[in-house]
Formats: sequence, C-alpha cells, structure tokens
Amino acid sequence: MDLSELQTFVAIARLGGFSRAAVALRRSQPAISRRIDLLEHELGAPLFERLREGATLTDAGAALLPHAEAVLAAAKDGADAVRGLQRGDEGAISLALVGALANTALTEALRRFTRQYPKVRLDLQTATSQEVEQLVRRGDATLGLRYFTDRTPGLISQTVAKEALVVVASSTHRLADGRRHHARELVGERWVGFPARRSREALASFLERRLIAAGLEDPEVIPIDSLTAQKRLVEAGFGLALLAESGVQEELRLRTLEVLNVPALRTSAPVNVVYRRNGYLSVAARALLSSITS
Repeated sequence: MDLSELQTFVAIARLGGFSRAAVALRRSQPAISRRIDLLEHELGAPLFERLREGATLTDAGAALLPHAEAVLAAAKDGADAVRGLQRGDEGAISLALVGALANTALTEALRRFTRQYPKVRLDLQTATSQEVEQLVRRGDATLGLRYFTDRTPGLISQTVAKEALVVVASSTHRLADGRRHHARELVGERWVGFPARRSREALASFLERRLIAAGLEDPEVIPIDSLTAQKRLVEAGFGLALLAESGVQEELRLRTLEVLNVPALRTSAPVNVVYRRNGYLSVAARALLSSITS
C-alpha cells in the first residue's frame, strides 16, 4: 500500500462517500475507486460497504482507519521536520481547543507567543473535547486544549489548569440571593448542557454525575450544543447550567446571570493540553506548548 491509497481511503472514511472524496482530493471518481480496489485486493478484505447515499466502513475498514491516519500523520511530521530546518521560526501551527477555554489566560499566552514568533502563522479552530482529540491524533492539529484527561494511546495529555465550574441562573431566579442553599432546593429544576453523545467525558455527562452525586436524581437536562445559546437560555429563565466561571464573567458583570451558592455542586474540571507522543513539534510549537503549560 502507498500513501496515495491511504490518503484516498481516509478521505472516503471521513467524508462518507467516493464522490465527495473525489471532489476533496481533486481526482476523478474512477481514479478514487481504482485506488481502493488496489488497497482492498492487497489486504484481501473489503474496506467499504457501498450504499446509494455513500459509503460506510466495514469491520476491516474500521480496523485499518486509525493506522492509516497514523501513517499519514507521520508522513506529514517528516515533511514538517524538513521544512522546520529550512524555515527556522517560520511556518504554521494549528491549535484546536474547546471554545469555552478561550479565556483571558489563554489569549494572553497566545499574545506572548505571537510577539515572540511573528513569522509563525497560528491557526485556531474550536471543537468539542472529543473532536480535539481526533484532530490531534490525525495530525490535523499540532496541539489541543480540552476538558479532562485524554487516555487515547499515542497522545500525551498534560493537565495545565483547573477550571472552576459554577451553577448559574437568571438574575430573577428565586435562589439568586447570594445565600447558601442546599442542593435539595433545586429538585425539579430544569438544566441545560452539552449533548452527552459527544463523549463520555464531556461536560454533559459530568453535569449529570454531579447532579446525581448531590442527590438530584433523574435530572431534566436539555441538550444545547452552543455555549452562547446555553447562556442566553439561562438568562431567559429557561433553566440552570453548570458552566466554567471564566466563560460567564461578562454576564456576571452585567448581572444578567447570577451564581447560585450551592456548596454541594461546587466543582472544577481539569483542562488538558494534548499532543501526539511521537509527533513532530517545531521550535515554535514547543514554545507555544511551554507558554500554555507555564
């Protein structure tokens, strides 16, 4: 198998179809199909189930995918390493992060980095914690910032901070009085949170575990996949939320949101930087990593 075949295979797997992969790779569909035919013949197993609406991985394809991604990422590392010798402190670094982590501390670290390496292009993209892991593992991001420790083989996950999480409510909520309240006073309250399907370590499942631990059994949690939408819904009295304190500073200042003083629900979530164990990190990338972790 060669890199072209693996690149084609990964593109089809990610995009869900031969025609979509052909467009993305700027090749004809017959050329795409031929590469997959050769790969399947070499491996002795079908990699895709061809469907009218696209293509899905077979068991053999699913087994091959992480290894194919690792090979392509390693090839990209090699090219980046050579370019790094030629360019010195130039080039590009990609940082994938959970949007809620774009707080003052991070933006200051990024500001210091861009002053130190003005010729390096820093590409930022936001994603869920699970998506951050995938982007870094595939080599589509140099570094990642996500909630909770990532135990994916081949990745290094380093805790760099603890994010305080607070219960927030509309300023007109009956318990928004600054006094201490017992968790049982929140029985029957509706909550908004991130969809739990994204990851078993996502803030959504973390929210439900904290509520149950505080004695709030079978909580009603409405899945909302946007942090901004969550805050607006809470402001409107739609429900409560357990959010990163750094992400609601403006709303707290404007008094559109209030923190409820419920000691049983005081908690924090670890913030981790992730990168590939054997991945290439340029001098600039190592400097950015150091800036984030310091």
